This record gives sequence, C-alpha cells and structure tokens, in this order.
Amino acid sequence: MKQTPICYIVCALPQNHTFQPQNGDLVIAADGGYAQLGGIRPDLVVGDFDSLGYVPEGETIVRHPAEKDDTDTMLAARIGLSRGYRAFLLLGGVGGRLDHTLANIQTLAFLRENGARAALLGESETITLIRDESLRFRAGLSGTISVFSLGERAKGVYERGLAYALTDATLTDTNPLGVSNAFTEEAAEVSVREGRLVVLYAGSPEDSDLFVSDDSPLSNR
Repeated sequence: MKQTPICYIVCALPQNHTFQPQNGDLVIAADGGYAQLGGIRPDLVVGDFDSLGYVPEGETIVRHPAEKDDTDTMLAARIGLSRGYRAFLLLGGVGGRLDHTLANIQTLAFLRENGARAALLGESETITLIRDESLRFRAGLSGTISVFSLGERAKGVYERGLAYALTDATLTDTNPLGVSNAFTEEAAEVSVREGRLVVLYAGSPEDSDLFVSDDSPLSNR
C-alpha cells in the first residue's frame, strides 16, 4: 500500500516498468523520457531537449539551455523537491551511458540528503541509497543484493537474513566487499550506522519498506 505521494521521473532510456500515477502524484518527463511514457500524460516535461530532438507541443514545458550544470534528471529532482515531494521513482535511468547512470546514482544521494527517499529502476533491479538508517525487505525474495559505500567509509554495516551476514562491518569505496549477496526467502535487513550505502537488489521498491519507514537514525548497535 502506497503511503506517500510519489514523484515519477521518466528518463530517456527504454524501460519495462508500468506505473499508474494516483491523485497527488507528479509525473515529470526528463527530456528524452517524454518518448518513454507509454501513453501516460506528464505533468511537466523538463530539459534542454537535445535528446528528444524537439519541444513537445501541448505540454507544460520547463526548458533549460543546453549548457547547464545539472542533468535533466537532476533538474526534475529539484522541481519535485521544491513541490514538496519526498518519495521519488526514477525510471529509464540505468544502462546506456555509464556516466549518466552514475549521475543518476548521485541524484539518489542528493535526494536523500534533502530528506527524500528515492529509487532508480533498471530492467530487473532497484537501486536506492540509505544513510544512517535501515532498509528492510519482505520474506519470500530471491536473487542478488549488493551494497557499496558511497563515500570513503560506511561504518556499522549490518546485513541480516541474507546468505552472508555482516555484523558491524566497515565498507570503503576501495573494496567491493558488499557485492553479490543473496536473498534467502527470509525477511532481511541492511543497515548502516554512519555513512551512505548504495543498495542494488533484484526486485522492485514494493519488496522493501523504502517509502514507509520512519525517517529516524539507527540506535547504537
């Protein structure tokens, strides 16, 4: 059950996720994402339109110059935040150019730093980011899950209910210790006491409590 309004940002890459925005949700097409909407009418179309190649007629447009500091996805994220949204789903932003995939992961970090929870949806995986908190997963899941430090160190990392446990570990940005763990069909949890973790797992945001958790720091473990 959805607990909070969602800002959907549709990026330029083809994506196989169907979504049905509800009343109160916001749909932003980021430049070439306009061609990936699958018949859904956006509330806004944002960007410099170098990817799309034209400015859509009959839509609400927020146009920016081609020479700019932000990616089109980041521009959309800023708009969503300014309108009060604190839950974001980014679709069609994984794959293709690696630099844009990395930029979209950094956009997840920007959103989390500004009090929002966000997920980046690939073809069969979800990428999200947690800071000084826990992310819990429902029972019954299978497939892989990987965690990476986004920053020099992430301290007090725990992985519970997975094939390989971590207890009060420190992950760094120079050693991929957290790659290729696996769900065991038990309820699972990933947590970090101090720092940021990128969490990539096979499945969808609905498999976790990403959008329903209290935004509270972890107690000392």
